[in-house]
Amino acid sequence: MQLVLAAKYIGAGISTIGLLGAGIGIAVVFAALINGVSRNPSLKDTLFPYAILGFALAEALGLFCLMISFLLLYAV
Repeated sequence: MQLVLAAKYIGAGISTIGLLGAGIGIAVVFAALINGVSRNPSLKDTLFPYAILGFALAEALGLFCLMISFLLLYAV
């Protein structure tokens, strides 16, 4: 029983590593937005919706990783 509990905690910890990737992804998206707007300010209205879409996709992947870790902790 203790081995299963330890495996559950280790699996939940490993699945939260995806949150690091989500944070890096969000930083890359907004760094690209700042870079693009600084090169061509007239494209701000075109680039901003793409940045929000990239932010939402990166955040969704992070939330999926968090959901998996909660499922491992509380449902299994």
